[in-house]
Amino acid sequence: MAAEQKSARLGRGLSALLGDDSEDYASLEQVKGTKTVPVSSLVPNPYQPRQDFEPGALEELANSIRQKGILQPLLVRPSSGDGVDYEIIAGERRWRAAQQAGLHDVPVLVKEISDKESMEIALVENIQRKDLNALEEAKGYQSLIKSFKHTQEKLSGVVGKSRSHIANTLRLLTLPQSVQALIESNALSAGHARVLIGADDPEGLAKEIVDGGLSVRQAEALRKGGSAGSEKPVTTTTVTHKDADTVALENNLTASLGLKVKIAHKGETGGEVKIAYKSLEQLDDICSRLSAVRSAAE
Repeated sequence: MAAEQKSARLGRGLSALLGDDSEDYASLEQVKGTKTVPVSSLVPNPYQPRQDFEPGALEELANSIRQKGILQPLLVRPSSGDGVDYEIIAGERRWRAAQQAGLHDVPVLVKEISDKESMEIALVENIQRKDLNALEEAKGYQSLIKSFKHTQEKLSGVVGKSRSHIANTLRLLTLPQSVQALIESNALSAGHARVLIGADDPEGLAKEIVDGGLSVRQAEALRKGGSAGSEKPVTTTTVTHKDADTVALENNLTASLGLKVKIAHKGETGGEVKIAYKSLEQLDDICSRLSAVRSAAE
């Protein structure tokens, strides 16, 4: 059970990238090789996908460090630059907060890591800690694809995200720069942004979403040409009787997926299974689950 909890907390990407000597990245201070170095001996990771370090959150971390110190060491590699000893692979936020807290030294774990691995680890760490906005995540994926010829399928295995999630996130980079700026400032969520992809006037639609404070569902309705606040039209449907076994199966699938499932059994000719979703995130989750089932079967 403990091993399963470690794996879930770490994720497939970091466990594979960091190697067997770091089973639990949240407890790296217990790993042999950890030492303390001056903050001036470190430089940020040039492949760091995260560009925005929110001042308020950084000050909160600095306050915590003042009281309890740095509980998790920074992951670094030897630097080839002049005047510094190490380059940060993961932990730049802690390094910045440590300086803000007035610390002169920080704990580090030194590993010999290539540029490719450094970029992968920086991206995976931020994604797993949900530190990146959607656009930073997309740019991180794009960098790995361009710099190291990663495919979306390989990225899926590295970062622990479905291939469809990666594809949808990369599509955000096709949006106009003004819309991308709204994503970076968190004025638009990833869900809102995906609604805008392929729209006739994404900039105008984005302005309406932000000005109106619309939900993703309202934004989807607006793009389809309706009113964001309009009610669904009343429709009449033919009610068909379902046997108790079919109803029970529907209920079981609904409970398992967390989404409404309908089964239309048509006797010897087969039937249909319909899964209702309310957002692109839920659709992505369905695709991810089906891909996992297919992989397990193979």
